[in-house]
Amino acid sequence: MDIWTLLFFIPACFMLNLTPGPNNLLSMNNARCYGFKSAFIAGLGRITAFSGMIALAASGLAVVLYASETLFFLIKLFGVVYLLWIAFQLWNSESSPISEIDSHRNHFELAKQEFALASGNPKAILIFTAFLPQFVDVSADVNQQFFVLGSTFLLLEMLAIAIYAVCGIYLRKWFSQPAVTKRFNKACAAFLAFSGARLLMSRQ
Repeated sequence: MDIWTLLFFIPACFMLNLTPGPNNLLSMNNARCYGFKSAFIAGLGRITAFSGMIALAASGLAVVLYASETLFFLIKLFGVVYLLWIAFQLWNSESSPISEIDSHRNHFELAKQEFALASGNPKAILIFTAFLPQFVDVSADVNQQFFVLGSTFLLLEMLAIAIYAVCGIYLRKWFSQPAVTKRFNKACAAFLAFSGARLLMSRQ
């Protein structure tokens, strides 16, 4: 792959990685509640989902998925329902002291939450079917280029997870007050509900 293409791809891609969204917000909230390590491990669930989407795009099946309105709608509906469920849980959550978790089972549950939230968002699929191909030279080895671009995207996504987790850590002292925690949970719930509504109404 042309090094200049890659150098142009990295900053554009990183802006997408850093865009505030449900998964990044979830990473920040997980770090706030459970610590950096738990938030980062949970983020690996998102990485797993994105890896599958990249493989799908590279294989050409994403084109079929995009063309199937029924399948697209079902994936979008799953994402909406999951977003609204998380919003409901956050809105009704009780403010409680921040605590650490060291259970592998809890880590796995957090990772599953990240995985479901990422895989249920069809706009993530569109990123891999509309954004990544712009940097692919069809006259060269397409699979190799997708591997390089996809790997770069995942590395930048892990960096974004770490950045949002650090932000969550620095917010911890503010959330030691139950009233602040409750307001933050409701604000997150409203944002997630709004994201779900937009996703449901979006035509693309």
